[in-house]
Amino acid sequence: MDASQSHEITRLLRAWRGGDAAALDHLMPRVYDELHRTAHRYMQNERKGVTLQTTALVNEVYLKLADAEDLSWEDRTHFFAVSANIMRRILVDQARARVSAKRGGGAARLHLDDVPDVASTKRDREIVAIDEALAALEEMDPRKRKSSNYASLED
Repeated sequence: MDASQSHEITRLLRAWRGGDAAALDHLMPRVYDELHRTAHRYMQNERKGVTLQTTALVNEVYLKLADAEDLSWEDRTHFFAVSANIMRRILVDQARARVSAKRGGGAARLHLDDVPDVASTKRDREIVAIDEALAALEEMDPRKRKSSNYASLED
């Protein structure tokens, strides 16, 4: 991304922060490719069979950003870090829902012979455990948690 694009993104973020709702509509086409790359990296780490697609994850981020209030963007790096954090939260929430469903969550009872892949919940439990560890880290040292969000953008 060249410097003029970076400055334009920062300008649009500030306009959006200042209450210009149309700025978000102008911003998204400029940041979509980067958000899609970040979402793709997250989705590569998901277990097979996850129904959410990369584009759908980006769309979910857009919806959450559009509904957010009191946003105070520092710059484009901050925007991408927050967007990556939203992606992670969406995926963690889905993993929690799958773990809950695997524990019975109102699902119909099946014989073990009919269950295709019982071991796949291990990945979901790992995602939830990592999220809980990050939450504990944030309580101990919020700055370290913040740096872990920025690090996820560089993978």
